[in-house]
Amino acid sequence: MDILDAAHGLSVPGAHGLPPLPTRLGGNGADGPVTAKTGTTTLAIACPDGVVMATEKRATMGHLVGHKNTQKLFAVDTHLAMTTAGLVGDAQMLARHLQAQAQLYRYKRDSPLPVRGAATLLGNILNGVRYTPYWVQLIVGGHDDKGGSVYSVDAAGGCIPETWTVSGSGSPFVYGVLEDRMGDELSVKEGVDLAIRGLNAAMRRDSASGNGMDIAVIDANGFRRLEQTDILKRHKALKLPTSFVD
Repeated sequence: MDILDAAHGLSVPGAHGLPPLPTRLGGNGADGPVTAKTGTTTLAIACPDGVVMATEKRATMGHLVGHKNTQKLFAVDTHLAMTTAGLVGDAQMLARHLQAQAQLYRYKRDSPLPVRGAATLLGNILNGVRYTPYWVQLIVGGHDDKGGSVYSVDAAGGCIPETWTVSGSGSPFVYGVLEDRMGDELSVKEGVDLAIRGLNAAMRRDSASGNGMDIAVIDANGFRRLEQTDILKRHKALKLPTSFVD
């Protein structure tokens, strides 16, 4: 009769057991199961006359393109927006939460939620669950009475003001483009062109980024999302290699 011991757990020696549990949760990691849609390139640029925020549209499940029209740029209020990278469910929940908080602030105080306040609130929410974190990397940007501003918010609640910032799996390809071309007096129009250049670089080299661009401008006139026809015209005018894939 076979004797069970701790080395065999509660199974008979030689019996087929279950495979070991993954060491990481899903996404693009090779160690875990493909359970979540991830993979992103997002960026934001604070210009003297406004803020430019941009993302691509692909969501991946490991090596599979899980969705080709994923929203990663959310209008929080008429003067405020956020971009999301990471797990889609976590990102969407946080976007809805911040939208609700912005509306409550406006209702209670009869004034818009300051951009810094929105970023701080989001950082506090994330820091409060840092031991069971949301798998996200966020950018908050907007235009208020202090002008345009951009904040990078990490999964542990770190909230850092930036002149420009990038997040997601395609960010290494964007950093070089923006670092080389950024200037102190960059206009919103020039910022949009630079965002297109950065996303184009990521979409050509990062397999988790692609399927078009989503770009918005936030200035004294509020939030406005660029039409796809306008983005394509600017892309063509810049004479960039094609990166759009349907």
